[in-house]
Amino acid sequence: MAAELHVELVAADRNVWSGEATLVVARTTSGDIGVMPGHQPLLGVLESGPVTIRTSDGETVIAAVHGGFVSFADNKLSLLAEIVELSDEIDVQRAERALERAKSEADAAAERRADVRLRAVAVR
Repeated sequence: MAAELHVELVAADRNVWSGEATLVVARTTSGDIGVMPGHQPLLGVLESGPVTIRTSDGETVIAAVHGGFVSFADNKLSLLAEIVELSDEIDVQRAERALERAKSEADAAAERRADVRLRAVAVR
């Protein structure tokens, strides 16, 4: 059996995903990071972007994460974000409309959120 780490993916309003994983990839202000069992302790600021979780049973969980923090210690990874959307919860047409609206209104923050949603869906 492969080594595992315990992952908690939490949004401000709910616990989104919890379980065992072999790898988690996320974007921080320092760049993309991959965390595997036994990783050095870390604390970082999450950038908006997709988070990929490779579960212990071989599944892949993709989420669009918008801001927050990541911490890892004692084989426990916590991703605490303002907003988290699992890729299968994202309405692609709605995200595309939001992206177009944000572009026409020159709303960079809304454009980034819509883009992250669409990238999370593209990976699934």
